Amino acid sequence: MRVYLGSDHAGYELKQRIVEHLSTLGHEPVDCGPHAYDAEDDYPPFVLLAATRTAADPDSVGIVLGGSGNGEAIAANKVSGIRCALAFSDDTARLSREHNNANCLSLGARMYDEQTALRFVELFLATPFSDEPRHVRRIAQLTGYEETGELPPVPAP
Repeated sequence: MRVYLGSDHAGYELKQRIVEHLSTLGHEPVDCGPHAYDAEDDYPPFVLLAATRTAADPDSVGIVLGGSGNGEAIAANKVSGIRCALAFSDDTARLSREHNNANCLSLGARMYDEQTALRFVELFLATPFSDEPRHVRRIAQLTGYEETGELPPVPAP
């Protein structure tokens, strides 16, 4: 699977390790930067590039990284067609795919150790979307809002 990755300085080392790990697993990592450590860099250019490339490549996924992963998830979710989830447990990594059909994973390099982050990556990549009607319906509502800006109908009380 092609995996686009982007980070900032806080996620740089973990991104490099994930790129190596993905290669050993037979995936095709595409490093969208940064390509050198810079303690003053900003995450938006690298994360938005990874998310944009992911959205344009339907058979791919993205992984974005920062200190907490929060800003990176927010940035990635600004890109039309991206559903980026912040992983903070095995369940959130797995359910982001199974229930939300997330196509982008956000990781906080300062939130857990390397082995935990690599496990989240493996769970994310290995988990298929459930295709359950309730999840399909919910994603369609989000996609509709993203495309039109119109809120889905709110059920009457």
